[in-house]
Amino acid sequence: MKTYTLKAEARTDFGKKAAKAIRVENKIPVVLNGGEVFALPFTGTLKPGEKLVEIGNGKALITTDLLVNADDVRKLVYTPDVFAIELDVNGEKRNAVLREIQFHPVKDTILHIDFLEVFNNKPVVVEVPVKLEGHAEGVKAGGKLTLSMKKLKVKAIYTEIPERVVVNIDNLGLGKTLQVGDLHYEGLELVNAKNAVVCAVQLTRAARGAAAKA
Repeated sequence: MKTYTLKAEARTDFGKKAAKAIRVENKIPVVLNGGEVFALPFTGTLKPGEKLVEIGNGKALITTDLLVNADDVRKLVYTPDVFAIELDVNGEKRNAVLREIQFHPVKDTILHIDFLEVFNNKPVVVEVPVKLEGHAEGVKAGGKLTLSMKKLKVKAIYTEIPERVVVNIDNLGLGKTLQVGDLHYEGLELVNAKNAVVCAVQLTRAARGAAAKA
């Protein structure tokens, strides 16, 4: 997975007025989730932008409110590629992946971004684009190849997550489907439903006619 370096700063002003002022400055509010879990009561010191979020059972985790420049996230957002994000928060390096983006319903501008902090010893789930490879037997026989799932949810340590999930379709016959449960990759776990169809070769009229004559 490619790495994308993104500068960020702690957000300390909140509310509608502050959010409007932030966007006027061409900046986007960001929340970095997935931080360390602590037992309550918390006795440590929070850094600027950090806050405690209770998760039950006497525990809480730290999330961080940040600001990023809107121009800096264009390549990160408007692309099919998946990136490991290296956040530079006032000189402190923190690793993350993109989790969710909130767009303006009319203008389609970015209103808010959620990042998930990642670590070398903790698997995460990331949606990765699917790339079909090969020439399906069913297509050679006159069928039509269809891709039902453009992305798959992959669970792994973030450094092991590939840029694409490559699916070989050489042996996919006419009228056959390839399901998530048929795919296996070392070091990766696919967390989509096992019976979900990734791709298929559909029968066409020409293929049916050829089969009938045969």
